[in-house]
Amino acid sequence: MYRVLHIDSDTRSREATERMIDWTESGFSLQARAVPETEARSLSDLHSFSLVLINMNRSHSESFRLCEKIRHRSRVPIILLGGSNDFNLARQALIYQVSDYLPAPVKETDLLASLQGVKRELELRASGGMPPPLPLPLPSKRTRQPSIVEFVKRYVQEELHRSITLKRISDDLHFNCAYLGQKFKHEENMSFNAYLLQQRMEKAKRLLEQTDMKIYEIASEVGYTETDWFYKKFKEYAGISANEYRKQLFVTA
Repeated sequence: MYRVLHIDSDTRSREATERMIDWTESGFSLQARAVPETEARSLSDLHSFSLVLINMNRSHSESFRLCEKIRHRSRVPIILLGGSNDFNLARQALIYQVSDYLPAPVKETDLLASLQGVKRELELRASGGMPPPLPLPLPSKRTRQPSIVEFVKRYVQEELHRSITLKRISDDLHFNCAYLGQKFKHEENMSFNAYLLQQRMEKAKRLLEQTDMKIYEIASEVGYTETDWFYKKFKEYAGISANEYRKQLFVTA
């Protein structure tokens, strides 16, 4: 059973969170409760907890100050609950390597999924299969805060030859999938799936232009296991088939 430190200055919201799910059945136990006024005492024994749960309903800035203090001491997983649906807040959460950021209203299914993600991480750490993440440098006022979308785009570029879904990425980054999708569309003005298709097709174009790779090899290189499906998606994207695209290059050369 993993012990959880629950930090919430509002008694009513704290009790609502505790009643939201069956914590014991999920493998977690709310062994302690704390409010920001007693944070110094609460943070002195972080090593005895497996997860810190922070409710952000009252003060976002206070919650992030808590995250900063925790990260100076520990790599313990953190879940932030009840923040507003604001992209900048999600970026700040990423700075402190929180395991998940669940904006209000928090859904039972999202909280359960987040807890299961933390549980998998803890089990991997315990088995030696996953070392605790290295600490990120905490931001100064002049430091540009990285965007979670930048991490997603980097992930796509590095894994383009594989099967990629936003769900898989959100699990790896410990972020809520629906929220991550909203933030991606907000920043890039296109959905994640549209961006993924664009990156696959543009890379396929470059390979057709710059290499003599066979079509099925290019399809595999950009993440398609079925060549026929690649043919279909390429023609929809480019307006002509992959073979015609390559032939056209020789005609215009």
